[in-house]
Amino acid sequence: MPSFTAEVRIKLKKGVADPEGLNTKRALELLGFGTVTEVASVRTFEITLGAKDSGSAKSLIEDMCRRLLANPVIHNFSISIKKARP
Repeated sequence: MPSFTAEVRIKLKKGVADPEGLNTKRALELLGFGTVTEVASVRTFEITLGAKDSGSAKSLIEDMCRRLLANPVIHNFSISIKKARP
């Protein structure tokens, strides 16, 4: 069975408070980086799994996101799939 690696990015939906991003922006401003206009916190997971093809791999990863990795009320997620290195 082929192996695939998925990069999953989970980000807060627009309008949801992001205290980590806000605190990081403030800290950057205090360090003199006044041109920073926005900082958003993003979680990234790299998951390697066996699947018959990339479509099946993506379907499994989407199910993982819906059931565990992301809260659909406050998060959006994106998935990038590629063949895993041997």
